[in-house]
Amino acid sequence: MTAVKITAVGNSAGVLLSKDILAKLRVDKGDFLHVVETANGIELTPYDPDFETQMSLAEGIMREDRDILRKLAK
Repeated sequence: MTAVKITAVGNSAGVLLSKDILAKLRVDKGDFLHVVETANGIELTPYDPDFETQMSLAEGIMREDRDILRKLAK
């Protein structure tokens, strides 16, 4: 477990993440992290849960309508 300190950033507050944590999240300066509320608390993730939901729906549609999509691609 790693502790991070909340620090002042202008009129806001922020936390500093070590290079090790950034590497584990596979993010770098300028990337976005999404804040997700879970049963265990707050989770920071580089993955957009809304995008994941949209992709799951799209994959379902592509699987169901595979023949139609092939014909449209020609």
